[in-house]
Amino acid sequence: MFGNLGDMMGMMGKMKEIQSRMKSAQESLSTLSATGESGAGMVRATVNGQKQLTSLVIDPDLMKSADDREMLQDLVVAATNKAMENIEPIIKSHLQQATEGLLPNIPGLDLGSMMG
Repeated sequence: MFGNLGDMMGMMGKMKEIQSRMKSAQESLSTLSATGESGAGMVRATVNGQKQLTSLVIDPDLMKSADDREMLQDLVVAATNKAMENIEPIIKSHLQQATEGLLPNIPGLDLGSMMG
C-alpha cells in the first residue's frame, strides 16, 4: 500500500535535486563564453552563456573610411550571430553535466527549454 507513496516521495526528492542543480547551472552560465568571427577575423564578438554580448573587437582598419560603415555593421551582426551559434552546444553540455545521473538519457530532451 505504501510502496507507491515511497516511490512518489523518491521522485519528488529527485525533482527537487534536479531543480536545485538546474538553478545552480543557470546561475553559472555567465561564466561560459564563446566567440564568433567575421571578415576573416577582423570582427570578433564574444557572448556568455546567458546569450549576452560581452566583448566586441573591431580591427582598426575597418574604421578608416566612412564608406565602410554598412560593411562593418554587417560584419558585427555576422560575428555576433556566429558567437550565439557557438555558445549553444556549450550551454547544452553545461546543463547536461549539471543533471548528470539524475535524469534518464532521453533523446530529444532539451534542457535549455527548462531555463525559462
